[in-house]
Amino acid sequence: MITHSGDGDTFWDIVQSGAKQAALKDNINFLYSHDDEAQQQAQLVDAAVDKKVDAIIVTLAKPDALKAAVARAEKAGIPVITVNSGSEESKAFGALTHIGQDETVAGEAVGEELNKRGKKKALCVLHEQGNVGHEQRCDGVAKTFHGTVRKLYVNGTNMPDTQSAIEAKLQADSSLDAVVTLGAPYADTAVQAKKGAGSKAEIDTFDLNAKVAAELKDGTLGFAVDQQPYLQGYQAVDLLWLYKYNGDVLGGGRPVLTGPQIVTRDQAAALAEYTERGTR
Repeated sequence: MITHSGDGDTFWDIVQSGAKQAALKDNINFLYSHDDEAQQQAQLVDAAVDKKVDAIIVTLAKPDALKAAVARAEKAGIPVITVNSGSEESKAFGALTHIGQDETVAGEAVGEELNKRGKKKALCVLHEQGNVGHEQRCDGVAKTFHGTVRKLYVNGTNMPDTQSAIEAKLQADSSLDAVVTLGAPYADTAVQAKKGAGSKAEIDTFDLNAKVAAELKDGTLGFAVDQQPYLQGYQAVDLLWLYKYNGDVLGGGRPVLTGPQIVTRDQAAALAEYTERGTR
């Protein structure tokens, strides 16, 4: 498995947890590597091809940079499954299937939830420039939201700068009544920015972890969008095993969706057990 994760991104710990569990069940040697720079990620795919692995799971957050590497894997007879990002490019690149959520659909679900909550002006915080999935999320929000959406690009590897940028936006525009972050680690950063700005905006987020579940439960956050990362890792490994040993392709080549699921205060309590053990 080769992903676009940066160092310390806890989301990918959950993906790996699912993948490792499936690998253990299927008696597979699971290898993981990552790089948030697209060219370096492509080099990691090339290295896996050179190592003659039996199969590859890869994310396509920046698909153009990965296209040649994925094609090289397929030319070498190595089956590929895309996971998490790249649902629109997966089939065109020749992957067996894609496991994850449709990012545009997930964004649309957020827009609809904001409408239910009577919000009028939302700030969508993109923490990884060039990530097509992040753009699709914010564009999806704008598609269904009856109010106004503003995008804010931040350096997600620098949390103090991210907090300062969100805080500055909230201070400059008191009409912002919702902030949508695109990853669980950024939700609490937005909460701190809200406090610093003296804003009344609701903080909502994509993705779920123990901290987000706790803040949903106590009302600090409004809602979260769960794409079930554990399931993404588990299914990707298991489906490759099924393909290698039985020729099965779940979904018939179409994306296998793991989300989106809107999680509110009511659902957060029920999920606490799973978030604590790192499976949701």
